[in-house]
Amino acid sequence: MPLTVPPPSVTTPANNLLARIAERIGEQYVLTEPKEIALYLREERGLYDGRTPAVVKPGTTEEVAFIVAACAEAGMPIVPQGGNTGLVGGQMPFGQLLLSLARLDRIRQVDPVDMTMTVEAGCILDSIHRVAEDVDCLFPLHIASQGSCRIGGNLATNAGGTAVLRYGNARELVLGLEVVLADGRIWNGLKRLRKNNAGYDLKQLFLGTEGTLGIITAAVLKLFPRPVQRVTAFAAVPDPAAALALMRRLRAQAGDALTTFELMASFGLETVLKHMPGTVRPLAGRHPWYVLAELSAPTRAFDLGSLIEQVLVESSESGEVDDATIASSESQAAALWRLREDMSEAQKHEGGSIKHDVSVPVSRVPDFLTRALAAVEAEMPDVRPCPFGHVGDGNIHFNLSQPAGMAKADFLARWAGFNRIVHDIVIEMDGSIAAEHGIGRLKREELAHYADPVALELMEQLKNALDPAGLLNPGKVIAGRGGDDI
Repeated sequence: MPLTVPPPSVTTPANNLLARIAERIGEQYVLTEPKEIALYLREERGLYDGRTPAVVKPGTTEEVAFIVAACAEAGMPIVPQGGNTGLVGGQMPFGQLLLSLARLDRIRQVDPVDMTMTVEAGCILDSIHRVAEDVDCLFPLHIASQGSCRIGGNLATNAGGTAVLRYGNARELVLGLEVVLADGRIWNGLKRLRKNNAGYDLKQLFLGTEGTLGIITAAVLKLFPRPVQRVTAFAAVPDPAAALALMRRLRAQAGDALTTFELMASFGLETVLKHMPGTVRPLAGRHPWYVLAELSAPTRAFDLGSLIEQVLVESSESGEVDDATIASSESQAAALWRLREDMSEAQKHEGGSIKHDVSVPVSRVPDFLTRALAAVEAEMPDVRPCPFGHVGDGNIHFNLSQPAGMAKADFLARWAGFNRIVHDIVIEMDGSIAAEHGIGRLKREELAHYADPVALELMEQLKNALDPAGLLNPGKVIAGRGGDDI
């Protein structure tokens, strides 16, 4: 799997195209200087350095539509970008025009009766959380990058996060969309309806398709009652099978109040404690596996604290839990959450990291971890696995840190081989090679290798039907007309 893209001979777009765009949206929103566009061209993991003749920053849906129509007329491909927090290169241009949606950041409507919020694609996720709280509601999509990621990118990649167990992925949190199509037309599907069977559910064509079929400019989001109780617990367990048993006990007694259930290996926790200032060991001694669980409810009809305490006692007596602590304050809960949320950042300090964002049926998570750990250690005995993730929905971030003393470049050169080892096991277990980060550029060849041929053909037919010239985010998800680099 290539981690770099060979430099192409970049074709500068016709000057009159950028001039037309600047005349419509303002010269200050057409960026061409290298210093101005540098921040848009490097993604989080440093795997790709993008290239673009210009970054254009429209401020309205109509301006997005004008730009897309003008580019369609000129044959100029476009890459849409939100907060540039994607992890598979889907937001990176390789010679195409970069369309930043950051200025589309207005909250158009909040309705606590309909329990909906209509937002533009450039709204930062944290801002949406705060607006929901102001009307005593909850928008439950929570991910580590929520302080900088933008909702359009979250929806375009069908983001998951820590509350999928209770509320579902991003596509399940959307009632309607507004989308600019490849020819510049605007589809207004901003319905606030909970029931709507009037024809095809067109919004699903654009959710999770990474800007390859259309550009999301606004969305109607579902809101939920704001929890008035929240209880966070951190437990040590002997193995993933015990973690799964604990989750089943919690779910049996708490039902939908079980909001989050995260699993992490000892190496990951030790890495956070070593590299992230202010983090504190939550339990005495070291244990092979840990669980972070959270219960929440919009009612005080029953006491979540007593419930989780009783479950932990029962699990301890049955050998499923070795030790546990329950946060007694919001600050203690935040400290426990840091141990999970800082894991990706902490891993950077351990050198090169080969990452796999995969999912398997929840019941097979222990089996997957047993097989995958044995397989990667057989391939490279000194590799340091760092598996963690949302075991409640079967999504494991199966990351591998380089052996101590090994050159980073030499380790990352083994990425393709480790992909085949891990992904083969995932597919055998009826899982997915892309659980929540998408396909983008990074996993395009893996999708082509593993996907059902009929599924690939259908994807190509959809791409050709909605973007016949291949100008929307070309070379991402599937290879289509328009090429990869220009």
